Amino acid sequence: MPPLSTTLFLPMNKRFYITTAIDYVNGQPHLGHAYEKIVADVIARSRRSLGQETFFLTGLDEHGQKIQQAAQAEGKSPQAYCDELAVDWKAFAKKLELTNDDFVRTTEPRHKEVVQAILTKLHAAGQFYRKTYKGFYSTKEETFLTDKDRRPDGTFDPAYGEVIELEENNYWFKLREQQQWLIDYLEKNPSFVQPDYRRNEVLGFLKNNELEDLCITRPAARLNWGIPLPFDKDFVAYVWFDALVNYISIPAAHGDPTVLSALKNSQPSTLNPQLSLWPADIHVVGKDIVKFHAVFWPIMLKAMGLPLPKQILVHGWWQKDGAKISKSTGNIVDPVAVIDEWGLDAFRFYVLRELDIGPDGNWTDAGFKSRYQAELANGLGNLINRSLSMLKRYRNGVVPAKHDELAAAAAKAADETRALLKQNQLQSALQSIWGLVTRANQYVDQTKPFSLAKDPAQARRLDEVLYNLTETCRVLAVLLWSFLPGTAVKIYVQLGLTGTPDKLDAATWGGLSAGHKIGEPAPLFPRKEER
Repeated sequence: MPPLSTTLFLPMNKRFYITTAIDYVNGQPHLGHAYEKIVADVIARSRRSLGQETFFLTGLDEHGQKIQQAAQAEGKSPQAYCDELAVDWKAFAKKLELTNDDFVRTTEPRHKEVVQAILTKLHAAGQFYRKTYKGFYSTKEETFLTDKDRRPDGTFDPAYGEVIELEENNYWFKLREQQQWLIDYLEKNPSFVQPDYRRNEVLGFLKNNELEDLCITRPAARLNWGIPLPFDKDFVAYVWFDALVNYISIPAAHGDPTVLSALKNSQPSTLNPQLSLWPADIHVVGKDIVKFHAVFWPIMLKAMGLPLPKQILVHGWWQKDGAKISKSTGNIVDPVAVIDEWGLDAFRFYVLRELDIGPDGNWTDAGFKSRYQAELANGLGNLINRSLSMLKRYRNGVVPAKHDELAAAAAKAADETRALLKQNQLQSALQSIWGLVTRANQYVDQTKPFSLAKDPAQARRLDEVLYNLTETCRVLAVLLWSFLPGTAVKIYVQLGLTGTPDKLDAATWGGLSAGHKIGEPAPLFPRKEER
């Protein structure tokens, strides 16, 4: 196999391509799913606001033994079971107001065709072989285990569920021979897995363990809910081999020339225009599936002759009140219930402000309420409401002449936000934006416009203060768009502006003209009564 080129020609019109992991449909969405999708959505929105054409993919993983068993338990066919849950998951994406450009389901023909094309190609290239495996198998995790997976007392971690002894013949993918190449790649490309400590974990795993070849099939006699091997109908593809391919099957469906070329498929796309997406710019994934994305997936792509994604961005897990989130113990956070009570933007703000991408986080209801009151209601909401209310009261809602007293603070926040968004540092970007919120609230306290309004001799000074506050509100709407899109639009409406504040270039100071008439102020984050 020729070495993977890192200088492959990429079309000039390639879009910024970001994905979430696809969710396994053996249950309902929870806080962790919501967090990952919101992180990806903010990055996608921010890239669009920076002027980049962007393609955002999310979706569902619908094959495998757990799905087959869950469907049987409910007396349904696996397809009917998946179809019903897909409705719930699509509704969840809509509830989060995701700006995804496509939604993949691995039971779709467009995905199956690409999986089978890859299986055919790799089989013809001698990347697969057959052998009989005798050992341990975790039904829950759908994976083979070895003695290395045992704990010191000889047992297996309860996370594996029931572990059975199994002997069966399967097809295996040659991973082992690629171990040193992958170590070299990770060391030469430090941004490939982020944060750094997640990359170090992958390197530690590769340097301290001999990489085993990957079993990429299951006998159809044992598991028939999967994509059949095109060269051997007695087997279906292992669910992870199938699932990872979604990242290129959807570009193929949209006519991506890089993917279609690797598949030796010159069929024109049925979608117009054809999109250049691959390689992915970012795969957003949870820490529990790093091995699949940072070990299996790169080696699969190398075997296919495709360039690697630019980055695997790994987030942590959420706890609630310092304990593991668990449906069985009742220690849960229902994102839909929180959104229904507090609003979508309050939910988006809390998960992004509370948890940086990488470490684990801890949800507390008290912490959520505290951030809502202090930073949303008393901070941002109070600033917008009192600034526009004073302009309405003292100047009939008409914007005075331009003045630049807060221009430097606004420019600093805009520059920092722009730079941080390019680095996907979402928490830090929010902190920078709130630095401007705090500065503007302090400005109100320092200048005391309500006192200036009582002195006709201070009319000009009042005009200056009111312009600075109103223009800061406009800049904040632009900076907040990627994070709190509904709030950003509401601020624009209250400012009497049309359109959407979705371009970061519009954060330049001076966008409001003298004589412009604003709309009606209204509370953005109504204060909640204590219960």
